[in-house]
Amino acid sequence: MTAPTLDATVPQERRLVTEVPGPASRSLMARKLSAVAAGVGTTMPVFAARAGGGIVVDVDGNQLIDLGSGIAVTTVGASAPRVVEAVQEQVAAFTHTCFMVTPYEGYVAVAEALNRLTPGDHAKRTALFNSGAEAVENAVKIARSHTGRQAVVVFDHAYHGRTNLTMAMTAKNMPYKHGFGPFAGEVYRAPLSYPYRDGGTDGVVAALQAIDVIEKQVGAANLAAVVIEPIQGEGGFIEPAAGFLPALATWCRDNGVVFVADEVQTGFARTGDMFACDREGVVPDLIVTAKGIAGGLPLSAVTGRAEVMDAAHVGGLGGTYGGNPLACAAALAAIETIEAEDLVARAREIEAVLLDRLRRIEARDARIGDIRGRGAMVAVELVHAGTDVPDPELAKAVATAAHRQGVIVLTCGTHGNVLRFLPPLSISDELLHDAFDVLAATFEVTR
Repeated sequence: MTAPTLDATVPQERRLVTEVPGPASRSLMARKLSAVAAGVGTTMPVFAARAGGGIVVDVDGNQLIDLGSGIAVTTVGASAPRVVEAVQEQVAAFTHTCFMVTPYEGYVAVAEALNRLTPGDHAKRTALFNSGAEAVENAVKIARSHTGRQAVVVFDHAYHGRTNLTMAMTAKNMPYKHGFGPFAGEVYRAPLSYPYRDGGTDGVVAALQAIDVIEKQVGAANLAAVVIEPIQGEGGFIEPAAGFLPALATWCRDNGVVFVADEVQTGFARTGDMFACDREGVVPDLIVTAKGIAGGLPLSAVTGRAEVMDAAHVGGLGGTYGGNPLACAAALAAIETIEAEDLVARAREIEAVLLDRLRRIEARDARIGDIRGRGAMVAVELVHAGTDVPDPELAKAVATAAHRQGVIVLTCGTHGNVLRFLPPLSISDELLHDAFDVLAATFEVTR
Protein backbone atom coordinates (compact mmCIF):
# COMPACT_ATOMS: atom_id res chain seq x y z
CA MET A 1 0.00 0.00 0.00
CA THR A 2 1.04 3.65 -0.45
CA ALA A 3 2.86 5.06 2.58
CA PRO A 4 0.63 7.53 4.47
CA THR A 5 1.56 11.19 4.18
CA LEU A 6 2.13 12.80 7.57
CA ASP A 7 2.54 16.25 9.03
CA ALA A 8 6.33 16.36 9.16
CA THR A 9 6.26 19.13 11.77
CA VAL A 10 5.08 16.68 14.45
CA PRO A 11 7.66 13.94 15.17
CA GLN A 12 5.93 10.57 15.29
CA GLU A 13 7.13 9.47 18.72
CA ARG A 14 5.86 9.43 22.28
CA ARG A 15 7.75 11.85 24.47
CA LEU A 16 7.13 13.04 28.03
CA VAL A 17 8.85 16.20 29.21
CA THR A 18 6.62 16.82 32.26
CA GLU A 19 4.21 14.82 34.32
CA VAL A 20 0.80 14.37 32.67
CA PRO A 21 -0.98 16.71 33.10
CA GLY A 22 1.80 19.27 33.16
CA PRO A 23 1.72 22.76 34.67
CA ALA A 24 0.41 24.52 31.54
CA SER A 25 -2.44 22.03 31.20
CA ARG A 26 -3.27 22.37 34.90
CA SER A 27 -3.42 26.15 34.51
CA LEU A 28 -5.74 25.88 31.52
CA MET A 29 -7.92 23.38 33.37
CA ALA A 30 -8.38 25.92 36.16
CA ARG A 31 -9.53 28.43 33.54
CA LYS A 32 -11.82 25.83 31.97
CA LEU A 33 -13.49 25.13 35.31
CA SER A 34 -14.24 28.82 35.82
CA ALA A 35 -15.38 29.58 32.26
CA VAL A 36 -16.94 26.43 30.73
CA ALA A 37 -20.23 24.86 31.79
CA ALA A 38 -19.69 22.03 34.28
CA GLY A 39 -21.65 19.62 32.09
CA VAL A 40 -18.91 19.69 29.45
CA GLY A 41 -16.49 17.02 30.67
CA THR A 42 -13.11 15.91 29.38
CA THR A 43 -11.53 12.47 29.24
CA MET A 44 -8.03 13.78 29.94
CA PRO A 45 -6.98 16.93 31.84
CA VAL A 46 -4.55 17.71 29.00
CA PHE A 47 -4.82 20.59 26.53
CA ALA A 48 -3.73 20.10 22.93
CA ALA A 49 -1.41 22.54 21.18
CA ARG A 50 -0.67 20.65 17.94
CA ALA A 51 -1.42 17.30 16.37
CA GLY A 52 -0.17 15.39 13.37
CA GLY A 53 -0.51 11.79 12.21
CA GLY A 54 -0.86 9.64 15.33
CA ILE A 55 0.55 12.17 17.82
CA VAL A 56 -1.09 14.89 19.92
CA VAL A 57 1.28 17.48 21.41
CA ASP A 58 0.04 19.14 24.58
CA VAL A 59 0.69 22.67 25.80
CA ASP A 60 3.54 21.40 27.99
CA GLY A 61 5.31 19.81 25.02
CA ASN A 62 4.39 16.21 25.85
CA GLN A 63 3.79 14.05 22.79
CA LEU A 64 0.92 11.61 23.29
CA ILE A 65 0.11 8.57 21.13
CA ASP A 66 -3.45 8.97 19.92
CA LEU A 67 -5.53 5.79 20.14
CA GLY A 68 -8.79 7.76 20.09
CA SER A 69 -8.70 9.94 16.93
CA GLY A 70 -10.97 12.47 18.63
CA ILE A 71 -13.56 9.66 18.89
CA ALA A 72 -12.99 8.25 15.39
CA VAL A 73 -12.85 11.65 13.66
CA THR A 74 -9.23 12.05 12.51
CA THR A 75 -9.29 8.77 10.61
CA VAL A 76 -6.89 10.06 7.96
CA GLY A 77 -4.61 11.39 10.70
CA ALA A 78 -4.54 14.67 12.57
CA SER A 79 -3.72 17.60 10.27
CA ALA A 80 -3.68 15.36 7.19
CA PRO A 81 -1.80 17.30 4.48
CA ARG A 82 -4.48 17.04 1.78
CA VAL A 83 -7.15 18.18 4.24
CA VAL A 84 -5.07 21.13 5.45
CA GLU A 85 -4.30 22.26 1.92
CA ALA A 86 -7.91 21.95 0.74
CA VAL A 87 -9.28 23.91 3.71
CA GLN A 88 -6.66 26.64 3.28
CA GLU A 89 -7.63 27.06 -0.37
CA GLN A 90 -11.34 27.12 0.43
CA VAL A 91 -11.08 29.56 3.34
CA ALA A 92 -9.31 32.01 1.03
CA ALA A 93 -12.16 31.70 -1.50
CA PHE A 94 -15.19 31.94 0.82
CA THR A 95 -16.14 30.55 4.20
CA HIS A 96 -19.94 30.50 3.91
CA THR A 97 -22.84 31.41 1.67
CA CYS A 98 -25.40 28.79 2.84
CA PHE A 99 -26.15 26.11 0.28
CA MET A 100 -29.86 26.88 0.56
CA VAL A 101 -29.23 30.49 -0.53
CA THR A 102 -26.41 30.45 -3.09
CA PRO A 103 -25.23 26.84 -3.59
CA TYR A 104 -21.66 25.84 -4.44
CA GLU A 105 -19.94 22.93 -6.16
CA GLY A 106 -18.27 21.44 -3.07
CA TYR A 107 -21.59 20.30 -1.61
CA VAL A 108 -22.58 18.65 -4.88
CA ALA A 109 -19.16 16.98 -5.19
CA VAL A 110 -19.40 15.51 -1.69
CA ALA A 111 -22.90 14.20 -2.45
CA GLU A 112 -21.61 12.62 -5.66
CA ALA A 113 -18.72 10.98 -3.78
CA LEU A 114 -21.00 9.57 -1.10
CA ASN A 115 -23.49 8.30 -3.68
CA ARG A 116 -20.57 6.48 -5.33
CA LEU A 117 -18.93 5.08 -2.19
CA THR A 118 -21.86 3.94 -0.05
CA PRO A 119 -23.23 0.39 -0.39
CA GLY A 120 -25.41 -0.47 -3.38
CA ASP A 121 -25.46 0.52 -7.05
CA HIS A 122 -29.01 1.92 -7.08
CA ALA A 123 -29.83 5.58 -7.73
CA LYS A 124 -28.98 7.64 -4.62
CA ARG A 125 -29.32 11.10 -3.19
CA THR A 126 -27.43 12.77 -0.31
CA ALA A 127 -28.19 15.61 2.09
CA LEU A 128 -25.47 17.18 4.26
CA PHE A 129 -25.69 18.30 7.88
CA ASN A 130 -23.35 19.16 10.76
CA SER A 131 -23.27 16.36 13.36
CA GLY A 132 -24.03 12.69 13.59
CA ALA A 133 -27.05 13.30 15.80
CA GLU A 134 -28.45 15.83 13.35
CA ALA A 135 -28.05 13.37 10.50
CA VAL A 136 -29.75 10.58 12.47
CA GLU A 137 -32.71 12.89 13.16
CA ASN A 138 -32.95 13.75 9.48
CA ALA A 139 -32.83 10.07 8.52
CA VAL A 140 -35.85 9.52 10.76
CA LYS A 141 -37.62 12.53 9.20
CA ILE A 142 -36.96 11.15 5.72
CA ALA A 143 -38.14 7.64 6.66
CA ARG A 144 -41.33 9.03 8.16
CA SER A 145 -41.99 11.13 5.05
CA HIS A 146 -41.41 8.12 2.80
CA THR A 147 -43.51 5.62 4.73
CA GLY A 148 -46.20 7.82 6.29
CA ARG A 149 -45.52 5.95 9.56
CA GLN A 150 -44.14 7.23 12.86
CA ALA A 151 -42.53 4.44 14.90
CA VAL A 152 -38.76 3.94 15.08
CA VAL A 153 -36.97 0.84 16.39
CA VAL A 154 -33.48 0.96 17.89
CA PHE A 155 -31.48 -1.59 19.87
CA ASP A 156 -30.06 -2.40 23.27
CA HIS A 157 -26.80 -0.54 24.03
CA ALA A 158 -27.35 1.84 21.09
CA TYR A 159 -25.92 5.35 20.92
CA HIS A 160 -27.30 7.79 18.35
CA GLY A 161 -26.65 11.25 19.81
CA ARG A 162 -27.52 13.92 22.38
CA THR A 163 -30.44 15.78 20.78
CA ASN A 164 -33.92 15.12 22.12
CA LEU A 165 -34.90 12.49 19.55
CA THR A 166 -31.49 10.83 19.55
CA MET A 167 -31.40 10.74 23.35
CA ALA A 168 -34.63 8.75 23.14
CA MET A 169 -32.92 6.46 20.65
CA THR A 170 -29.81 6.11 22.84
CA ALA A 171 -29.88 3.31 25.43
CA LYS A 172 -27.46 4.51 28.09
CA ASN A 173 -28.87 6.79 30.78
CA MET A 174 -25.74 8.30 32.38
CA PRO A 175 -24.33 10.63 31.18
CA TYR A 176 -26.38 11.00 28.02
CA LYS A 177 -30.01 11.07 29.19
CA HIS A 178 -30.15 11.51 32.97
CA GLY A 179 -32.36 14.43 33.95
CA PHE A 180 -32.97 15.63 30.40
CA GLY A 181 -36.42 14.16 29.69
CA PRO A 182 -39.15 13.97 28.59
CA PHE A 183 -37.93 12.48 25.35
CA ALA A 184 -39.46 12.12 21.91
CA GLY A 185 -42.09 9.41 21.59
CA GLU A 186 -42.65 6.52 19.19
CA VAL A 187 -39.17 5.10 19.83
CA TYR A 188 -38.99 1.39 20.68
CA ARG A 189 -36.07 -0.83 21.66
CA ALA A 190 -35.30 -4.36 20.47
CA PRO A 191 -32.70 -6.89 21.68
CA LEU A 192 -29.32 -6.88 19.97
CA SER A 193 -27.09 -9.81 19.11
CA TYR A 194 -24.25 -9.58 21.68
CA PRO A 195 -22.13 -12.71 21.16
CA TYR A 196 -20.08 -12.36 24.36
CA ARG A 197 -23.17 -12.11 26.56
CA ASP A 198 -25.86 -14.08 24.75
CA GLY A 199 -24.02 -17.39 24.62
CA GLY A 200 -23.01 -16.96 21.00
CA THR A 201 -26.56 -17.16 19.67
CA ASP A 202 -26.63 -17.58 15.90
CA GLY A 203 -27.06 -14.20 14.19
CA VAL A 204 -30.15 -15.22 12.23
CA VAL A 205 -31.76 -16.68 15.35
CA ALA A 206 -30.97 -13.49 17.27
CA ALA A 207 -32.51 -11.43 14.45
CA LEU A 208 -35.67 -13.52 14.54
CA GLN A 209 -35.90 -12.90 18.28
CA ALA A 210 -35.58 -9.16 17.71
CA ILE A 211 -38.14 -9.24 14.90
CA ASP A 212 -40.57 -11.11 17.16
CA VAL A 213 -40.31 -8.29 19.71
CA ILE A 214 -40.79 -5.68 16.98
CA GLU A 215 -43.83 -7.37 15.52
CA LYS A 216 -45.48 -7.86 18.90
CA GLN A 217 -44.69 -4.48 20.46
CA VAL A 218 -44.77 -2.16 17.44
CA GLY A 219 -46.10 -3.88 14.34
CA ALA A 220 -44.58 -3.50 10.89
CA ALA A 221 -47.57 -1.46 9.68
CA ASN A 222 -46.66 1.28 12.19
CA LEU A 223 -42.91 1.22 11.71
CA ALA A 224 -41.09 3.87 9.69
CA ALA A 225 -37.51 2.79 10.31
CA VAL A 226 -35.16 0.38 11.98
CA VAL A 227 -31.97 2.24 12.94
CA ILE A 228 -28.87 0.26 13.87
CA GLU A 229 -25.11 0.68 14.19
CA PRO A 230 -23.48 -2.19 12.26
CA ILE A 231 -20.89 -2.23 15.06
CA GLN A 232 -21.96 -0.28 18.10
CA GLY A 233 -19.78 2.61 19.21
CA GLU A 234 -20.47 4.07 22.65
CA GLY A 235 -22.40 0.90 23.51
CA GLY A 236 -19.17 -1.09 23.66
CA PHE A 237 -18.02 -1.94 20.12
CA ILE A 238 -20.53 -4.77 20.04
CA GLU A 239 -20.49 -6.55 16.69
CA PRO A 240 -23.66 -8.58 16.06
CA ALA A 241 -23.17 -12.20 15.10
CA ALA A 242 -22.92 -12.94 11.38
CA GLY A 243 -26.34 -13.02 9.76
CA PHE A 244 -28.02 -10.61 12.18
CA LEU A 245 -27.84 -7.51 9.98
CA PRO A 246 -28.78 -9.25 6.70
CA ALA A 247 -31.81 -10.89 8.33
CA LEU A 248 -33.01 -7.56 9.72
CA ALA A 249 -32.47 -5.82 6.38
CA THR A 250 -34.45 -8.52 4.58
CA TRP A 251 -37.34 -8.24 7.03
CA CYS A 252 -37.39 -4.46 6.59
CA ARG A 253 -37.44 -4.77 2.81
CA ASP A 254 -40.26 -7.32 2.93
CA ASN A 255 -42.35 -5.05 5.17
CA GLY A 256 -41.73 -1.65 3.64
CA VAL A 257 -39.65 -0.47 6.62
CA VAL A 258 -36.68 1.82 5.98
CA PHE A 259 -33.44 0.14 7.11
CA VAL A 260 -31.07 2.82 8.40
CA ALA A 261 -27.40 2.06 9.07
CA ASP A 262 -25.85 4.49 11.53
CA GLU A 263 -22.23 4.42 10.35
CA VAL A 264 -21.21 7.60 12.15
CA GLN A 265 -18.37 5.81 13.98
CA THR A 266 -17.80 2.86 11.64
CA GLY A 267 -17.65 4.64 8.30
CA PHE A 268 -14.82 5.70 6.00
CA ALA A 269 -12.41 2.74 6.16
CA ARG A 270 -12.45 2.56 9.96
CA THR A 271 -13.47 -1.14 10.12
CA GLY A 272 -11.31 -2.45 7.27
CA ASP A 273 -14.06 -1.85 4.72
CA MET A 274 -15.19 1.51 3.42
CA PHE A 275 -18.36 0.96 5.45
CA ALA A 276 -19.03 -1.73 8.05
CA CYS A 277 -22.15 -2.88 6.15
CA ASP A 278 -19.92 -3.94 3.28
CA ARG A 279 -18.55 -6.94 5.18
CA GLU A 280 -21.83 -8.88 4.90
CA GLY A 281 -23.05 -7.22 1.73
CA VAL A 282 -25.83 -5.35 3.53
CA VAL A 283 -27.28 -2.50 1.48
CA PRO A 284 -29.16 -0.09 3.72
CA ASP A 285 -31.97 2.11 2.44
CA LEU A 286 -30.35 5.05 4.23
CA ILE A 287 -26.82 5.34 5.63
CA VAL A 288 -25.83 8.00 8.16
CA THR A 289 -22.22 9.23 8.20
CA ALA A 290 -20.20 11.81 10.15
CA LYS A 291 -17.02 11.74 12.29
CA GLY A 292 -14.33 10.48 9.86
CA ILE A 293 -16.04 12.09 6.87
CA ALA A 294 -14.09 15.37 6.86
CA GLY A 295 -10.75 14.93 8.60
CA GLY A 296 -11.77 16.87 11.71
CA LEU A 297 -14.24 19.43 10.39
CA PRO A 298 -17.93 19.22 11.34
CA LEU A 299 -19.92 17.49 8.61
CA SER A 300 -22.46 14.70 8.42
CA ALA A 301 -24.66 13.16 5.77
CA VAL A 302 -27.66 11.01 5.01
CA THR A 303 -27.28 9.03 1.79
CA GLY A 304 -29.80 6.61 0.40
CA ARG A 305 -32.21 5.36 -2.19
CA ALA A 306 -33.37 8.20 -4.41
CA GLU A 307 -37.06 7.42 -3.94
CA VAL A 308 -36.66 7.49 -0.15
CA MET A 309 -34.43 10.55 0.03
CA ASP A 310 -36.68 12.52 -2.31
CA ALA A 311 -39.78 11.90 -0.17
CA ALA A 312 -39.29 15.03 1.93
CA HIS A 313 -40.85 18.20 0.51
CA VAL A 314 -38.67 21.00 -0.87
CA GLY A 315 -37.33 23.03 2.06
CA GLY A 316 -37.96 20.18 4.49
CA LEU A 317 -34.26 19.31 4.73
CA GLY A 318 -31.37 21.66 5.36
CA GLY A 319 -29.78 23.96 7.92
CA THR A 320 -27.73 27.13 7.91
CA TYR A 321 -24.36 25.40 8.18
CA GLY A 322 -25.17 22.01 6.69
CA GLY A 323 -22.55 21.20 4.07
CA ASN A 324 -20.39 24.20 4.97
CA PRO A 325 -17.88 24.84 2.15
CA LEU A 326 -14.83 24.37 4.40
CA ALA A 327 -16.14 21.02 5.63
CA CYS A 328 -16.97 19.94 2.08
CA ALA A 329 -13.43 20.76 0.93
CA ALA A 330 -12.06 18.77 3.84
CA ALA A 331 -14.35 15.82 3.08
CA LEU A 332 -13.24 15.62 -0.54
CA ALA A 333 -9.61 15.70 0.59
CA ALA A 334 -10.21 13.05 3.26
CA ILE A 335 -11.89 10.75 0.73
CA GLU A 336 -9.02 11.31 -1.70
CA THR A 337 -6.57 10.39 1.07
CA ILE A 338 -8.45 7.20 1.95
CA GLU A 339 -8.47 6.06 -1.66
CA ALA A 340 -4.99 7.23 -2.70
CA GLU A 341 -3.30 5.68 0.35
CA ASP A 342 -5.50 2.55 0.47
CA LEU A 343 -6.45 3.16 4.08
CA VAL A 344 -9.01 0.35 3.93
CA ALA A 345 -6.07 -2.06 3.66
CA ARG A 346 -4.17 -0.13 6.33
CA ALA A 347 -7.11 -0.57 8.72
CA ARG A 348 -6.83 -4.33 8.32
CA GLU A 349 -3.09 -4.18 9.02
CA ILE A 350 -3.81 -2.20 12.19
CA GLU A 351 -6.40 -4.80 13.19
CA ALA A 352 -3.77 -7.54 13.00
CA VAL A 353 -1.40 -5.58 15.27
CA LEU A 354 -4.10 -4.69 17.81
CA LEU A 355 -5.54 -8.18 18.05
CA ASP A 356 -2.12 -9.78 18.39
CA ARG A 357 -1.07 -7.43 21.20
CA LEU A 358 -4.39 -7.74 23.03
CA ARG A 359 -4.38 -11.53 22.83
CA ARG A 360 -0.91 -11.58 24.35
CA ILE A 361 -2.21 -9.54 27.29
CA GLU A 362 -5.31 -11.76 27.51
CA ALA A 363 -3.14 -14.88 27.75
CA ARG A 364 -1.86 -13.76 31.15
CA ASP A 365 -4.79 -11.68 32.43
CA ALA A 366 -8.14 -13.31 33.23
CA ARG A 367 -9.77 -9.90 33.60
CA ILE A 368 -10.08 -9.59 29.83
CA GLY A 369 -13.47 -11.11 29.12
CA ASP A 370 -13.70 -10.42 25.40
CA ILE A 371 -11.70 -8.97 22.52
CA ARG A 372 -13.73 -7.78 19.57
CA GLY A 373 -13.96 -5.38 16.67
CA ARG A 374 -12.64 -4.93 13.17
CA GLY A 375 -10.03 -2.79 11.49
CA ALA A 376 -8.94 0.16 13.59
CA MET A 377 -12.04 -0.20 15.75
CA VAL A 378 -11.13 -2.79 18.37
CA ALA A 379 -12.07 -3.15 22.03
CA VAL A 380 -11.58 -5.27 25.14
CA GLU A 381 -14.35 -5.87 27.64
CA LEU A 382 -13.01 -6.03 31.19
CA VAL A 383 -14.59 -8.18 33.88
CA HIS A 384 -13.79 -9.44 37.35
CA ALA A 385 -11.49 -12.45 36.91
CA GLY A 386 -13.31 -15.74 36.59
CA THR A 387 -16.68 -14.09 35.94
CA ASP A 388 -18.48 -12.06 33.30
CA VAL A 389 -19.29 -9.30 35.80
CA PRO A 390 -18.36 -5.91 34.31
CA ASP A 391 -15.41 -4.10 35.89
CA PRO A 392 -15.67 -0.40 35.04
CA GLU A 393 -13.22 0.52 37.79
CA LEU A 394 -10.50 -1.51 36.08
CA ALA A 395 -11.23 0.13 32.72
CA LYS A 396 -10.93 3.54 34.31
CA ALA A 397 -7.73 2.61 36.13
CA VAL A 398 -6.05 1.23 33.00
CA ALA A 399 -7.06 4.23 30.90
CA THR A 400 -5.91 6.72 33.54
CA ALA A 401 -2.55 4.98 33.98
CA ALA A 402 -2.05 4.91 30.20
CA HIS A 403 -2.85 8.62 30.00
CA ARG A 404 -0.12 9.40 32.51
CA GLN A 405 2.35 7.54 30.31
CA GLY A 406 1.37 9.45 27.19
CA VAL A 407 -1.18 7.14 25.55
CA ILE A 408 -4.69 8.39 24.79
CA VAL A 409 -7.18 5.59 25.44
CA LEU A 410 -10.98 5.87 25.61
CA THR A 411 -13.55 3.83 27.50
CA CYS A 412 -17.11 2.99 26.50
CA GLY A 413 -19.88 0.44 27.04
CA THR A 414 -23.19 0.47 28.85
CA HIS A 415 -21.33 -0.44 32.06
CA GLY A 416 -18.24 1.64 31.27
CA ASN A 417 -16.07 -1.49 31.33
CA VAL A 418 -14.78 -1.46 27.74
CA LEU A 419 -11.46 -0.06 26.53
CA ARG A 420 -11.74 1.01 22.89
CA PHE A 421 -8.99 1.61 20.40
CA LEU A 422 -9.55 3.97 17.48
CA PRO A 423 -6.12 4.97 16.16
CA PRO A 424 -5.87 7.09 13.03
CA LEU A 425 -5.21 4.98 9.95
CA SER A 426 -2.02 6.94 9.30
CA ILE A 427 -0.43 5.72 12.55
CA SER A 428 2.79 3.70 12.27
CA ASP A 429 3.29 0.19 13.59
CA GLU A 430 6.09 1.58 15.77
CA LEU A 431 3.68 3.91 17.56
CA LEU A 432 1.13 1.12 17.97
CA HIS A 433 3.70 -1.20 19.54
CA ASP A 434 4.96 1.55 21.85
CA ALA A 435 1.40 2.27 22.96
CA PHE A 436 0.66 -1.38 23.62
CA ASP A 437 3.91 -1.84 25.52
CA VAL A 438 2.55 0.87 27.83
CA LEU A 439 -0.84 -0.83 28.03
CA ALA A 440 0.66 -4.24 28.76
CA ALA A 441 2.67 -2.75 31.63
CA THR A 442 -0.43 -0.92 32.84
CA PHE A 443 -2.39 -4.16 33.07
CA GLU A 444 0.42 -5.62 35.16
CA VAL A 445 0.49 -2.75 37.67
CA THR A 446 -3.31 -2.71 38.08
CA ARG A 447 -3.52 -6.33 39.24
